[in-house]
Amino acid sequence: MRHEHSVQLRWSDPDSLGHVNHARALSLLEDARTAMLGDPEGQFPLILARLEADYLRQLYYRVGERLAVFTGVVRLGGKSFTVRQELVQDGEVAIRADIVMVTYDFAADTSRPISDAERERWGRYLEP
Repeated sequence: MRHEHSVQLRWSDPDSLGHVNHARALSLLEDARTAMLGDPEGQFPLILARLEADYLRQLYYRVGERLAVFTGVVRLGGKSFTVRQELVQDGEVAIRADIVMVTYDFAADTSRPISDAERERWGRYLEP
């Protein structure tokens, strides 16, 4: 199952060339990823270890337009998992990113094994 999250661009997002700035686009992915991971109580602490993004087409700001970000888990390991995200505009993938998230123990300042609860929570988004 893939998680779908709606995002909206702001008038300040385009750069001088008229397309959405690459850094702002990554913030949209972060918003969607945070919505999927859903941890308001901080029970499942994570850090982002790696982000690889392919910008497949230009992304344009249009007043009131909402875009979709689709997020799924493509790998669920022992201490980390990989999330794939696709930001879609006009029915086409504009950005595809793979993000490695590491489960983390902030008190010990080290990675830790993924718990059974985390595996169950994020495993529902596991894609073949």
